[in-house]
Amino acid sequence: MPLYHNIYHVPYGDANAVEQQLQIAREVGNDIAAVIMEPVQGEAGAIVPPDDFWPRLRQVCDEYEVLLIADEVQTGMGRTGKLWGVDHWNVVPDIIASAKALGGGVMPIGAFMSTPKIWSVFNSDPNIHSSTTGGNPLACAAAIAAINVTLEEHIVEQAAEKGKYFLTQLKILAARHPDIYIGVTGKGLLIGMHFVNDDIGYEIAAGLFKRGVLVSGMLNNARVVRIEPPLNISREEIDTVLDCLEDTIQSLHKTTSTPDVALAGLPSSLPPRGDAIVV
Repeated sequence: MPLYHNIYHVPYGDANAVEQQLQIAREVGNDIAAVIMEPVQGEAGAIVPPDDFWPRLRQVCDEYEVLLIADEVQTGMGRTGKLWGVDHWNVVPDIIASAKALGGGVMPIGAFMSTPKIWSVFNSDPNIHSSTTGGNPLACAAAIAAINVTLEEHIVEQAAEKGKYFLTQLKILAARHPDIYIGVTGKGLLIGMHFVNDDIGYEIAAGLFKRGVLVSGMLNNARVVRIEPPLNISREEIDTVLDCLEDTIQSLHKTTSTPDVALAGLPSSLPPRGDAIVV
């Protein structure tokens, strides 16, 4: 706090709210530059919007002559089972922002992609957007390699297939434990496990940590634990995670006293040495 000025927030997944906000802005003379959305919300809990949401956004932005920007920092490069998250709805935004996986998990890099019409603003003023480390050759080489590997090794298709299996098994598990879970959301290998309260989420994360499975919560939704493994995770590793999760849940049912969760679910001792699965 304070948040940026001249930005209007609307409920995610509600295209009518977006249209209403643009209509109000037009009536009072506010010049809106763009609508920015994640194809699937990341830190809010792997929230998937209704199927008509992105097509409606495209329609509304065209009608009100504002740019549509897709924040693909988390969803891009195959994470959701499509190369770009917006591909699930066959929508072409005006600008795509990318980072994280663009560097192959090795090199920090961010990029934005746009149309020739929008890029033309740089023709008259190339310095309208500058960056101290922009165009870094090493980072760009890593990004090119990441793109090539993603396409050549069919990483996107792997994420779609494995994500479908993972999501299905997690939803079956959640249905067996309604006292633990609210539900499971996500697309591809961008998955959120929603628990009934924060404490249970911490206990699940701690229990998995003790069993060699590393997970983390969402930055602004403590009841949700994310499942975002490497896109080339094997089916055997997925099954191992599921087994560890079931074992953790069973141990919670057997616990008669509430564990100390003051340290955000971290166990009092490190897990035994050995391999860990990071999801």
